[in-house]
Amino acid sequence: MKDSRAKERGVSELKGHVGFWLRFVSNHVSQAFARKLLASGVTVAEWVILREMFGAGSIAPSLLAESSGLTRGAVSKLVDRLLHKKLLTREGREDDRRYQSIALTDAGRKLVPKLAALADENDAEFFSALSGRERQLLMETLKKLVEANGLTKLPTE
Repeated sequence: MKDSRAKERGVSELKGHVGFWLRFVSNHVSQAFARKLLASGVTVAEWVILREMFGAGSIAPSLLAESSGLTRGAVSKLVDRLLHKKLLTREGREDDRRYQSIALTDAGRKLVPKLAALADENDAEFFSALSGRERQLLMETLKKLVEANGLTKLPTE
């Protein structure tokens, strides 16, 4: 529905914003991926942590927060949930009770490639309408916007 009075008052159209279309596509891509993850019992935010840890070995939660762009509090909550799901282990040091390190369990290491395949499938479903060159250009454009705006926090939801 078009509001002719809004145009007269200099109010831009909702669908005339690039941000509208980015959010529209992003929400649908993310929601479809979240539905694919349901059967695994892992949320999108937990997937981000698992994927960040894959291949990292043992890591301090503070370093994981730094590398992922998430707050220490958010990482702590996600780690607790993944510990409960037996996808992570946590160890402390006897000489420094403040220090902890976390690592993927065998179950966590086996799960990550399966979830990565779901992420690949989700991307293929949503972006198959683009040619290889269009997809590359879209990625380059989005990365340019990330850099230009100093974006560092990983999207988790």
